[in-house]
Amino acid sequence: MKINEKGVNLLHKYEGLKLEAYLCPAKVWTIGYGNTRYEDGTPVKQGDKITKERAVNLFNNIIKHFEEGVIKSIKVGLNHNQFSALVSFAYNVGLGNFKSSTLLKLVNKNPNDPLIRDQFLRWNKAGGKVLNGLINRRKEEAELYFNLD
Repeated sequence: MKINEKGVNLLHKYEGLKLEAYLCPAKVWTIGYGNTRYEDGTPVKQGDKITKERAVNLFNNIIKHFEEGVIKSIKVGLNHNQFSALVSFAYNVGLGNFKSSTLLKLVNKNPNDPLIRDQFLRWNKAGGKVLNGLINRRKEEAELYFNLD
């Protein structure tokens, strides 16, 4: 399974596109569509610059890692929107946090549990601070997760 267009659009909306490395709210060097590392695992560093074409290629290559991580973590059947919402979430919080989350535990217990929405919404901080952008992102991820279209 691969992230769908709705999931990609959500990711691009909240990650934004930056062609020069910047410090994200969690104080990690980031470039492109929210990438903190390149395909070979090298971390993004201050002063790095890329083209839009490189940003798109980097995103397309890195997203596969998150798709695979979500696939390996899920023990139940999901629809495309559920899967895509979880990939967006994992892309933002990291696979380690995703794999240890109550969100994942609830999904694997019952993918239609309404409490899953609350678990998305809990992840609204970066660097210890609540961020409006994360509040909005989590709402949209939860809406995508529960969208049956």
